[in-house]
Amino acid sequence: MKYDEFLTAVADNGGPTDREHADEATRTVLADLGKRLASNEPHDLASQLPPELQQALLEHDGEQETDDDLDAFLRRVAEHEGRGCDPEEALEHARAVLSTIAGFISEGEVTDLRSQLPAGFAPLFV
Repeated sequence: MKYDEFLTAVADNGGPTDREHADEATRTVLADLGKRLASNEPHDLASQLPPELQQALLEHDGEQETDDDLDAFLRRVAEHEGRGCDPEEALEHARAVLSTIAGFISEGEVTDLRSQLPAGFAPLFV
């Protein structure tokens, strides 16, 4: 999978249509997602993404985020994305990024990813 194809798919899935904004939103969602994943899952997922996006998943070096609250996740994404992003827009961006990921990675990796997220995160995978 190529980086340009990934960003185009994010836009096609309801994310930002501006390439720079799509890149920033994607990296923000991946970075916050990486904080939620345990063990080798960030590395496993990153290995199936374009090289330009892998570091965003792997940059977290602190303790794993364990809250089960989708709203808290979306508030963090909105805050980290900036650009006046609010939680509703963060929902659209997170949904676009995760739907794109689900379409580009193996089915087994999708299952592994979803198994590490609380049930409340299911609406992000449409």
